[in-house]
Amino acid sequence: MKALKSACVALITLFFFSSLSAQTVDEIVTKHIAAIGGAANWKKINTLKMEANINVQGNDIPVVIYQVNNKATKSEIIFQGTNNYNIITTEGGWKFFPIMGQAAPEAMTEDEVKAGQNQLDIQGELLDYKTKGHKVELLGKDTLDGNEAFKLKVTRKNGSEATYFIDAKSFYMVRAMAKVKANGQEIEQTSLMSNFQKLPEGIVLPFTLEGVGPAPIVISKVEVNPKIDDAVFKVTQ
Repeated sequence: MKALKSACVALITLFFFSSLSAQTVDEIVTKHIAAIGGAANWKKINTLKMEANINVQGNDIPVVIYQVNNKATKSEIIFQGTNNYNIITTEGGWKFFPIMGQAAPEAMTEDEVKAGQNQLDIQGELLDYKTKGHKVELLGKDTLDGNEAFKLKVTRKNGSEATYFIDAKSFYMVRAMAKVKANGQEIEQTSLMSNFQKLPEGIVLPFTLEGVGPAPIVISKVEVNPKIDDAVFKVTQ
C-alpha cells in the first residue's frame, strides 16, 4: 500500500511539473510573439524583400533576399559583375557562385535542401507551433553577454531540431542554433540576431545577422508583401 501511494504521488508530481513546464513554454512563446509585433500582424506577412550589405575585407557587398512564405527563398549577391545566388524552394535547392569558380548552377545536397527548407516559414516556427506540428520544450536559462535568455528546444514536424534563445527582458530571439551537415560532417551552426527595428506594418525584425555568412549581414531596407514574380526563383546562369 505504501509503495502504491508513493507511485501515485510520483505520478501526480510528474504530471504537475509537466503541466507547469508546458504553461511556461507557452507563456514565453506568447510574450515572444507579442514582442515581435503580434500574431495578427505576422499572419499578414506573405512575402519579404530585404536589401542588405556584407562587409568583407573592406568591401561592401550588396545582398538582396527574396522570401515567399512556405514556398521559396533566394539570396542574391552581385559582385564584380557576377550574379551569385542560393535558391531554396519546396522542390529543391540550387547554388551558383561564379566568384567561387563555379561555371554553372549546382543542385544542393539533400542535407542542404532540408536545412534550407526549415527556413521557408517566414512567419516563424514558434507562431502557432502546435498547429504546425512542432514541439517546443523549455531547457532552462542561459546567460548571453550578461543577459538572461530562455533556452527553447524546437523539434520540427520533420524531426529536425533547433535551439532558440529568447531574451528574458525583451523577449526577442537573440540566438539560434541548429545542427547541419556540411561536407559529410555534422556541425553546429549558430546565428546571432541584434539591432531589432519595428516596421510600419507593426512587425519587428533583427537588422543585423551574424553567423550566416563570412561577415555580419546588415539589413538596410525591408519591403513587406511586395509582389515577387516566380521567375525570381528560376535557376539561371
